[in-house]
Amino acid sequence: MIKKINEIAAKITALTPNNKEDLELFRVEYLGKNGVLNKLFDEFKFVPRSEKKEVGKSLNELKNLAKSKLSSFSFEKNKETSSSIIDLTKSVNTNNLGSRHPLALIEEQIIRIFSSIGFAISEGPEIEDDWHNFTALNTPEEHPARDMQDTFFIQSNPSVLLRSHTSSVQVRHMEKNPPPIRILSPGRVYRNEAISARAHCLFHQIEGLYIDNNVSFSDLKQTLLYFAKNLFGEKSKIRLRPSYFPFTEPSAEVDVYWGLKNEADYRITKGTGWLEILGCGMVDPNVLSNCGIDTNKYSGFAFGMGIERIAMLKYKIDDIRLFYENDVRFLKQFSVSL
Repeated sequence: MIKKINEIAAKITALTPNNKEDLELFRVEYLGKNGVLNKLFDEFKFVPRSEKKEVGKSLNELKNLAKSKLSSFSFEKNKETSSSIIDLTKSVNTNNLGSRHPLALIEEQIIRIFSSIGFAISEGPEIEDDWHNFTALNTPEEHPARDMQDTFFIQSNPSVLLRSHTSSVQVRHMEKNPPPIRILSPGRVYRNEAISARAHCLFHQIEGLYIDNNVSFSDLKQTLLYFAKNLFGEKSKIRLRPSYFPFTEPSAEVDVYWGLKNEADYRITKGTGWLEILGCGMVDPNVLSNCGIDTNKYSGFAFGMGIERIAMLKYKIDDIRLFYENDVRFLKQFSVSL
């Protein structure tokens, strides 16, 4: 086989293509899927073990010789057709690097902020069951969130669905881990909503959970104030407005002060200067009981936010659909963040 390899090497060395067509014929004959080199590598498995080292080395040298010959020739493109023909022999430009996706940047930043105060990452499945997505979270069967208009249920099994929030991950974590618990649950979630500039049928959430002895609402407020100052700036202010969530009591919506510096700010905040960023509250004792946690000993808080919403605020993006269209012109704006 060594003799055969040497003969082929001599042919490759002597070859001098005259044009692009000759060069392409050479590539197909020697380096193509059914080319000479692939056939030689197929024959290599029949080489005696004592000869494999020498033959293998010669085969690799032959392959490198063929590639070197291919890359050593280039031909000028026809001026009349230069705009329509792609020169496949040109080397790749490695300077045109990609950029991080804005959602990945924001998720990473949020995780870094909460990790600095002891929150660990906990992840779970996107295809969930009724118990972890609804029942354990104090959401009874008649609750409107279970409606087909809000949730993607699996047709063949109505008790299986695409998770509508990452709170299901918190339930799974509480079932398997005793307090103290301090976790973040980032991930993709699904809602059966019409796609528009402000809403999508899939989006990303980060939810936090803290369970321990004597956890209070003031602990929740200070944690969220720390987060806002690190994400939006040291001078950031937040306010908490009473709200309702089935799995927390009391519950609140959290606003950050955006300001009214210009007309765009006025439209974004509807003239109030305040902008909603997340929901939160003290974990309902029923939820703790459902997960096997002693409510006489432990209490806790939870919060959740949409990564898309935070990214839209942070980067002044006015259409949520831009995150999913893979438009290079949009993504290139974030290349400075590499």
